[in-house]
Amino acid sequence: MAQEPPGLTRRLARFITGTSEADLPGYVYEHAKVALLDWYAVAIAGKDDPLVLKLIRVADLMGGSEQATLIGHGLRKSACQAALVNGAASHALDYDDTLVPFLGHPSVTIFPSLLALAEWKKKSGEDLLTSYLIGLKVGAVLGAYSGLSHYMAGWHGTSTMGHLASAAACARLLRLSEQETVHALGIAATQASGLKRVFGTMCKPFHAGRASQAGLLAVLLAAEGFDAPEDTLEGPQGFFDVLKGDRGEQVLDTLGKTWEIENLSQKYHASCHFTHSPIEAALKVAREENLSPAQIRAIRVRTSQTALSAAHQTEAKTGLAAKFCIPYCVANALITGRTGIQAFSEEWVGSPQIQSFMKKVTVGPDGGKAGLGAIVEVETTEGKLCTSFSDILQEVVPLETKREKIRAKFYDLCLPVLGPTRTTAVREAILSLDRFEDMQPLFQ
Repeated sequence: MAQEPPGLTRRLARFITGTSEADLPGYVYEHAKVALLDWYAVAIAGKDDPLVLKLIRVADLMGGSEQATLIGHGLRKSACQAALVNGAASHALDYDDTLVPFLGHPSVTIFPSLLALAEWKKKSGEDLLTSYLIGLKVGAVLGAYSGLSHYMAGWHGTSTMGHLASAAACARLLRLSEQETVHALGIAATQASGLKRVFGTMCKPFHAGRASQAGLLAVLLAAEGFDAPEDTLEGPQGFFDVLKGDRGEQVLDTLGKTWEIENLSQKYHASCHFTHSPIEAALKVAREENLSPAQIRAIRVRTSQTALSAAHQTEAKTGLAAKFCIPYCVANALITGRTGIQAFSEEWVGSPQIQSFMKKVTVGPDGGKAGLGAIVEVETTEGKLCTSFSDILQEVVPLETKREKIRAKFYDLCLPVLGPTRTTAVREAILSLDRFEDMQPLFQ
């Protein structure tokens, strides 16, 4: 009798456990190191955000073994607490990377758990980078498998896919067996949640840290023999039945063939990625037409319903809300030209000039758009109508350009915290991570 083909959960487990360093092309490791450089920078920059300090106080109350480092705080907590805190810190500023098929922000869910586990268990840099690439691929495959119906139902893909990506990466790092990995994916899946309704509050960064922590916990439990169904993802009342998904089976054929890392899109504005195309299109019009803010009568932004469901804030009363407010992001970019983390401080957001200019910006859906692309129409005080289009995820730069852009971002975010000597030392450590026998040189 012919044997039944493996289900989705087991097929992923076989990919995770059966993939070796030799199966990955060398260039993907260079991309992964740039991704880690970017992740570390945004984690350092977000380390003192109020939501992060609250999580650290709760970690202090809970106690536990000192297994892993809280980035930038000189403290060690349990590996699970470190994954939670570092994950939330790296997403606190919403300045971290995005991957379209992942349906969100992958690195903030994978690197925190991997770094905590690697530091605790003394794993090598090459092991960490390999595990990251495998976890990233699993998350991307599951996101593409689920399709937009999952995201549009109100689930935050960073959280839901992040639970599973973190579990996949940590399972690979700990070298779980195939059966243990099946269980780990199931344990992660049954914990997965995260509502888009909370965007613009402390809960969104919490999603990233919680996903990273939950994936690590799932792997530690599976290693102890904790079980879950064989088909938690695909079975009746399983992950995709309950949390919705289009079940695009063809994407599974890319396992072991493509790696997604080269499509990772880093941010160069410190706001929700769905605000970036409107920012770029508006700046392009102003630049090409040589327009000052005073010469602009009105701005109309048209983008996808997907974008509007995420960047849904219409007012910018706090720094967090401003990150999800297209009118604020466009107005601030045109008036100040500065879109880094300083543009989302409470004082900056309250600028009367920016708040007044926001009233000129209207935002609406474009039924022909499905992703991050945006059309911006600018009406001048002289009655001229200028139009521009941008889709920042279709404009991902090559590796060398990306490396230089992230280098500049890394120094911009790390210098105020670490100073020049330590900033350079950390950068050099990350870019040579694949030669480390363990993580101690990086954390030292």
